[in-house]
Order: sequence, then structure tokens, then C-alpha cells
Amino acid sequence: MSTVDVTVPDVGVDEAVEVIEILVEKGEPVDAEAPIVVIETDKATVEVPCPESGTVSSIEIQIGDKVKEGDLLLKLETEAREDASQEQEQEQEQEQEQEPDNDSQSGEHAAGPKKEESGAADAGLQSAASSQASGQQSETRDITVPDLGGSDAVEVIEVLVSEGDSIEAEQALIVLESDKATMEIPSPASGILKALSVSLGDKLSEGDVIGQLAVDGDEGVSSRDSNQDSEAETTSSSLQSGASDTKPQSSDAAQVPKPQNIEKMLTKEGARVHAGPAVRKLARELGADLAQVQGSGPKGRVLKDDLKVYVKSQVTRAQEGGAPGNALPAYKLPDFEAFGEIEIENLDKIQRVTAANMTTSWLNVPHVTQFDEADITELEAFRKDQKAQAEQRGVKLTPLPFLLKSCAHVLCKLPQFNVSLDLEQQRLIRKKYVHIGMAVDTPAGLVVPVIRDVDRKSIWELAEECMDMADRAKRRKLSPGDMQGGCFTISSLGSLGGTAFTPIVNLPEVAILGVSKADFKPKYDGSEFVPRLMLPLSLSYDHRAINGADAARFTTLLCSVLADIRHLLL
Repeated sequence: MSTVDVTVPDVGVDEAVEVIEILVEKGEPVDAEAPIVVIETDKATVEVPCPESGTVSSIEIQIGDKVKEGDLLLKLETEAREDASQEQEQEQEQEQEQEPDNDSQSGEHAAGPKKEESGAADAGLQSAASSQASGQQSETRDITVPDLGGSDAVEVIEVLVSEGDSIEAEQALIVLESDKATMEIPSPASGILKALSVSLGDKLSEGDVIGQLAVDGDEGVSSRDSNQDSEAETTSSSLQSGASDTKPQSSDAAQVPKPQNIEKMLTKEGARVHAGPAVRKLARELGADLAQVQGSGPKGRVLKDDLKVYVKSQVTRAQEGGAPGNALPAYKLPDFEAFGEIEIENLDKIQRVTAANMTTSWLNVPHVTQFDEADITELEAFRKDQKAQAEQRGVKLTPLPFLLKSCAHVLCKLPQFNVSLDLEQQRLIRKKYVHIGMAVDTPAGLVVPVIRDVDRKSIWELAEECMDMADRAKRRKLSPGDMQGGCFTISSLGSLGGTAFTPIVNLPEVAILGVSKADFKPKYDGSEFVPRLMLPLSLSYDHRAINGADAARFTTLLCSVLADIRHLLL
């Protein structure tokens, strides 16, 4: 058998991800597109499908391993590839048989029968070749959208191929715009793109069909073997006996079902439903019958949202029509054209996501904001003294790295701010790491990249990383992993102005710091009023996890650290 290496596909995350489940065993037969391994990103689990049918010959990973795109998962033995190589050998042997001096093969046949046999073999070869061509043309594979890390209805912003193009495995086909990031969708195999089902502006979700791919000869071998078997039955008995050495019949290959016939062989309930492996797994976990779910995807494909709507309707029905009671009343907009000229502009992806997240946070979190002012006169003088060294390092030293380092210091001193609430399980999750998000204003909208392990990095390291993250955010080059895992967020409007504001907590965090524009104010030093540079701070927090006294301690400690950064050394 031929051995195929099965590797980690593109899952939209640059960093290594953890293997949390292995769904197959050594020696187990696996169908194409069947899930084989489950990996976990920061906020989602992804099922890795098998690229083709075969038998697992070895498993190269274990539960808990960290893997990334291109790493080897397992080795797969495929009969199709072996049959293809056998077919090539058969054709070479048949060509040799057509040469003169074939008397040694059978002394019993006369010259006349040999000529008839040769002619019949030629006809068999021609019919097999035409059968092979038709088999390759008819063998197609749906190209579907892989797991998008929890994103749904993702917009197509670029189409990189056209119908009729020759496609290589892992070649990028389209570009999607996910939550504040872009990602390329690769081809699962090599072949010819027969049909393209998407266009610019379409909204796609996991499992949606992108197009149809006419795969290379390996995937069509089983169907060609079947055609050759039927063709062989029509030849003479002398041809059958003479061709036994040159065209052996592969009963195993003939019994391998075509990909499009696999669904017909399944007898389990819901097997004929058009749905992806992730949806089927979720249905099994919820005990839902996929056959009863109305699909809203392309060609009636059942999506995760369809399954959730179905389950919700069943639960509501089981509760005898109980009203949810928490839904907000709908607000109907007036006809603005009646008052004057208007212009309608659709919300882009970032605006839609931001609106949804802010609404969710505002409705679920009881917000309270603590206001304070930090004297940063000495800090600002120190920062300006470092201008020459910053230029040598090629970085811009802004107040933000000092804010990041100071907030990390306070989070370590007051760990009750570095938590998340799990109300479903009635528990508090305390984090042993300090990752802080920084809100960045970009032409496309507000994004929040996360700086990791802030408490372990120097001011210079933080300055370099802030520049890099801000630049990538403005060029829309952030990956989903760059905006996940935050413990606390800083939203600075100091360069724009204002005296104070009430930022909204970025769930699942429990606090966010708003920073306004610093201004000189007269402060009494005990004998006279002196000008001091004061920085307004606005700490919004989740009152379910943090009380007012803790919030006051937070801002007081933060102000003292910013007033004298030598506190960071204590």
C-alpha cells in the first residue's frame, strides 16, 4: 500500500495548538473527511478531517502535544495509490505484449488467435483508457469552509482562483475576513476547479461549499477498476486467460465505494443529512436528530446555528411554551427620508462585531466606573530623557508601555482583578498569567490586540511590541490569536483629548482602564500651588466580581506607581 502523511491544516492561528482528542486508532479504516484529531485553539476546538480514505498505519502525536500547521499527525495507507501504480505497470506490460516474439507465453495458440487476442487487447486498452478519462472527469470533491475559530457568516473579501484553474494542494483559494482579521482558505487536494460557488461579498460559515474540485487520478482509481471489470467481461475467453498476467483484477479496489456513494451505504439515522463532522459531533453530544433539522446552508447544508435553533425550539416546546422574558423590545426606526435626504451605508465586519460585543457586555455586566488622577510629572520627564536611547533602539517610547507595566504590577498585587466569572458553573477563574489588551483605533474600526506576559517584559520590550501590534492592527494583519487571552484592557484616548469617559468591560474580563488626556493643574504641595501634569484615569469594572473598595485600592496603587516608577522595583 502507499503511505500518505496527514498533517495539520491551516486553522487560522499562527501559534502552536494543543491536541485534546485522538479519534482514530492504529489499524482503523478511515473515510475521507472523517474527523481524526481534535485540536484546541484559545477559544475554539477544531476537528481535523482525514484528506482521503485509507487505514491508519501509525499515529505520530499524543494527547497534550502542541502542533502547528504542517506538523505530522499520522500516516495513512491508501489502496487507491497502490492501484494506480499497478495500473501503470499493467499498461507497460500490455505495451510490451504488443511487440513481436510473444510465442514463449503460450505455445498452444496459433498465429491467427494471437492476432485476434492482440486486437482484443488493444480494444480493451482503449476502452479502459476512455473509462479512465471519464472516471477522472466524473470524480469531484466538494471544497468546504473549515473551522473558523468560532466565527460565523464570514465575508469573502478576495477570490484568488477561477473555474478551470489547475489547483495544487494547500493553494489559497479565497480570503475571508473574520473577527478583525483575514484568513486564506486552502485547497484540500490537487486537481482542476470545476465550479466556484462563491463570489466577493458572500457570507460563509463552517461547512459551506466553496466549489467543486476534479481531483487527480488517485481518487478515481476505484471507479476506473470497476469500469475495467465490466469491460473485461465482454472480451473472449482467450483474452481473459491471456490478460490474466497483464491486467489482474483487484476485487478489493472494486469493492471500495465511490465518495459520492458513501452516503448511500450509511444506514444510521441522519446519515444522509448534508452536514459537516463538527455539526454531526455536536448533534451527537446534544442528542439531536439531524434529519429533523432544517438546513440553511448551501444545498440545504445543516449549520451549527441551524442545530442550535432546533435544540432551542425543542427546549421551549418541552417547557410548554414558557416565554423567555429577557428579550429586549424591538425598536422600529422612523422613515428618515420623510425629513430630508439620507445616505445608507452598510456596517462593515468590525463595526458589526464591536456592536454585538458591546451590547452583550452592557446587558450582562453591572458596570461601575471609578475615577482618579495620576501625577505623571516625573514620569513624563524621565520618558523625554530617554528619547535619544529610544531613537538608537528604533522605537517610539510613548506613555503606553509605562501604563502597561504599571497595570501589570497592580494586577499582581490585587489578583482579584485578574479573574473571570463562570456563572453557569458558579465559579471564579483566577489566572496566573498577565496578558493585557490595548485598544487600537484603525481606519477599519477599534481592535484590541493582546500583549502577553506584560509582568515579565521590560519597558523597551513593551515599547517594541506596542509598535508592532499597532502597525499590524492598522494593516489588518492581526490573527485571531493576537486578540485572544486578555486579562485586562487599556483604552487610551490621551492623544485625542477629553477629561474622562466610562469604557465598557471587554468580556470575559472584569475590568478596563480608560486613559484621557494629561493636563497641567495647580496642586498644593503644603506651602504653595505648583503646576503638575495630571493624567485622568477611568476604571470600569464588573460589580459582580469587584466591589467599590477594591476599585479604589486599584486606582490609588496605580496612581502611586505612575507618580514614582521606582515602585516597580519593589
